[in-house]
Amino acid sequence: MLSAAGIPHAVERDGGGFTLLAPPEQVPYARAALAAYDAESRREPLATTPDVTPYPWMSGIAAGLVVLWLFSVTGTPVTGSRWFERGAADAGLVLGGEPWRAVTALTLHLDLVHAGGNALALAVLLPPIVQRFGGGVALWLLLLAGAVGNVLAAMTYAGPHSAVGASTAAFGAVGMLAALRLVPGEPGPRRKRWTAPVAGLVLLATLGTGPRADVPAHALGLVAGGLLGFIAGMAGRRLAPSKIQWCAGIGAVIVVAGCWRLALRG
Repeated sequence: MLSAAGIPHAVERDGGGFTLLAPPEQVPYARAALAAYDAESRREPLATTPDVTPYPWMSGIAAGLVVLWLFSVTGTPVTGSRWFERGAADAGLVLGGEPWRAVTALTLHLDLVHAGGNALALAVLLPPIVQRFGGGVALWLLLLAGAVGNVLAAMTYAGPHSAVGASTAAFGAVGMLAALRLVPGEPGPRRKRWTAPVAGLVLLATLGTGPRADVPAHALGLVAGGLLGFIAGMAGRRLAPSKIQWCAGIGAVIVVAGCWRLALRG
C-alpha cells in the first residue's frame, strides 16, 4: 500500500514480529494511507451490486440453437407456407386483430443466412443481459423488445407490409446494453463497454440495412429495448430469485407457444 502511494518505508524484524519504518515527515501520511486501506477492506459489499450468473454464455448458445431449430421446422417462405401465412408480422393484420403476429414473426426467417445471422447475434448479445438480469427475466425483456418493436413498426407503414425474423429482438438487446450504461451506479468492468456498440455495428452492417432489411422494425426494436433496459436497470439492482427466473423463462416459452396456437387455429 505504501509503495503504491509512493511513501518510503522499510520492514525490520522486531523480536517475534515486524516493525514498519518510515521517515518522520512521512509518518502521518503513512498512517493515513494504511487507515484508509483498512477501512476499505472492512467495508461490506454494496447492496446494489448484482449477483453473478455463472456461465451466461451458455444462454447465448442455447438461444442461437433455438433460432436454428425453429428455422429447420418452419423452413423458408415457399408458396403457400402455412407458417409464414399465419405467423408473419403483416402490418395490417397486427393492428387489425391479430397482435400475436408480432411474437410469431420473431421465430420465422427467410433463409439460412438470415437465421444464422440472427442466431450469431443473439449468441453474442444475450449473455451480458442474462448476467445482469438472470435468464428468465432476460428472455422476457428480449421477447417484449422484439414484440413491441414489431407493433410500433406496423404502425409506421401506410400500406401493406410483412416482416419476419428475430433481428428486431436482437436490436432490442443492443438497446438494452446501451441503456444500462446510462443507469446511475450501474456496475460493470470498463473493458466490456465496447460490447454493445461493436455488436450493434456488426449487426447493423450484416442484417440492419440490407436489401430485405426491415429498417423501421430494427430501429424501433432498438428504441424499445433501450427503454425496457433502462427501466429494468433502475428497478432491479439485484437478480431475482431462481424460482422467479424459472417461472419467467417458462412463461416466455408459453407465451410464444400460445401465440402460435392462436396463429394456427382453424
